[in-house]
Amino acid sequence: MGTLYHLPASRLHQNTEYRARNEGSLISEHKEQMLHTPPQNIEDCCCLSALRCFRANMQVQFNVTERNHSKLYRSLKHNLTERGLDFCNAGNENSTCQDCDSHPKENATEFFNRLESLIQRAINRLSY
Repeated sequence: MGTLYHLPASRLHQNTEYRARNEGSLISEHKEQMLHTPPQNIEDCCCLSALRCFRANMQVQFNVTERNHSKLYRSLKHNLTERGLDFCNAGNENSTCQDCDSHPKENATEFFNRLESLIQRAINRLSY
């Protein structure tokens, strides 16, 4: 089974983590902006909820309709990204997860650091 996931994990890594790291201009422009940010050590069943929170923040706070920032957003919406973060049995994901607005606010640098960490979790899962 690891072979089936090897190529998609590579694509996820190339398409998502690379784009997250290249959001430097976005961070520079908004580094003082405070955003609701899921914790670093998010529970497995809350990874999809956290991903949705990151996406919602990007869409609203960073105007991801701008061409140079929308590629990361589209990668985060890709079904491969969601599959890589689906650590829960179907239907259980929202039962104990915090709403996005209830997460503490962090600056943009921390927001993107935690997003990158979440993406790395998906890559690790799909690589095995």
